[in-house]
Amino acid sequence: MSDNPYFVTLTQLIREIGLTEYYMPAEPSDIHITVNDVDRPGLELVGYMDFFDSRYLIAFGRTEMSFLESETTEKQIEHLEPIFEQKPPAVIVARDITPLPVMLELAQTYGVPILTTPDTTSAVTAGIVALLSVELAPRITRHGVLVEVYGEGCLLIGDSGVGKSETAIELVKRGHRLIADDAVEIKRVSKRSLVGSSPENIRHFIELRGIGIINARRIFGIGAVKVSEKIDLVINLELWNSKKVYDRMGMDDEYMEILGLEVPVVTIPVKPGRNLAVIIEVAAMNHRQKKMGYNGAQELLQNLGMDISPDDIGKKRIDTNW
Repeated sequence: MSDNPYFVTLTQLIREIGLTEYYMPAEPSDIHITVNDVDRPGLELVGYMDFFDSRYLIAFGRTEMSFLESETTEKQIEHLEPIFEQKPPAVIVARDITPLPVMLELAQTYGVPILTTPDTTSAVTAGIVALLSVELAPRITRHGVLVEVYGEGCLLIGDSGVGKSETAIELVKRGHRLIADDAVEIKRVSKRSLVGSSPENIRHFIELRGIGIINARRIFGIGAVKVSEKIDLVINLELWNSKKVYDRMGMDDEYMEILGLEVPVVTIPVKPGRNLAVIIEVAAMNHRQKKMGYNGAQELLQNLGMDISPDDIGKKRIDTNW
């Protein structure tokens, strides 16, 4: 059994990837895929099954099918039966190659679906892995607002009432896009990437105190919203604290950990008179420059004759109540 509580049904896989049912022993909606990998059998065809995982989808391409077609029926059964008796979620045959009669017999015996596709094995495998990596990704849901600003995914966090939704509306009016308000579902889709989206039942809705609930897509148009976005930067909005010393140089790199990944953080104090939308735009552009290797604070200090090395740049973790 898989430890992953999430799954993709065979129905969804067929629809999203564009597969064709060749043999289906049960309702595809009842067949669950729980791992984001595809096995293209090689050594398994000659009997080495020590590391075979029955949770994997099985993909047969031109090479495997050509090898099997060169064998006698008895040999084909000998090669294929150890795979089919493990009952993988489905067997996929690529390049519109017709499955062998032996494959259909074994599929009927062990209740294994057979699907076909005109795509190459590499193409269909890449598509399946990309889909499953997103759908089966570890995830959390947190309070915040996610917007896309100049191509950067900015996650706005902070106490309730600090002005996250109002700032998001201003950003949308300035041409940027809303992904999620109030609840942000964050998925770790790879070892380096987090993707945020909104729960479907509240997607594109924003709560504005004094006005109520609005639909951003209806008011501002389809170009003002987006379904999901990679999280590049966390912007922590907090009420101005006169006793706190805020970073004025930007030499230190701050980050917070989300699902085991370090995400850069910028803390922006909020007080009357500050245009948060403009500040966030600048923060997004500045973050992009840093990713490209440029740091304005470093250049200024070097212009002032100060020798700055990478070791002088600090890095600290930010803990919030988020």
